[in-house]
Amino acid sequence: MENKISLFEEKEVRKIWYDSDWYFSVVDVIAILTENDYQKARNYWKWLKNKLNEEGSQLVSATNQLKMKAKDNKYYNTDVIDTGQVLRLIQTIPSPKAEPFKLWLAQVGAERIEEIQDPELAVKRAREIYEQKGYSKSWIDNRMLWNKKPK
Repeated sequence: MENKISLFEEKEVRKIWYDSDWYFSVVDVIAILTENDYQKARNYWKWLKNKLNEEGSQLVSATNQLKMKAKDNKYYNTDVIDTGQVLRLIQTIPSPKAEPFKLWLAQVGAERIEEIQDPELAVKRAREIYEQKGYSKSWIDNRMLWNKKPK
């Protein structure tokens, strides 16, 4: 399993590579679509899960739980869905962010395919993300060289 964070309009979406597919944190996706903070997005997901269950939606039954890193740097079981399920989730939430999010999701998938074909692209993308987050060149070099977090 590989935990990663992707950025959609400067907002974090936790994702994990598991069983030959990307899985995304449901609450992170909802937070973006509803433009709410984490706690409100979590409450919305709880409400939406109940509503979808009552309607007999397969989206909820297809939801998995995988351990993902939280803001406190601890790993917790987190509701996750794959790319196709994210697209179904988007359809259930009225949001002006839906179309840009679909485009972003397609880009994430295309990037992963490119990285499988040329692993050097993954290294370049990691460098770019660290630069965008404001890390120094020496910090990035050390991180990439040793694959450890520099102190």
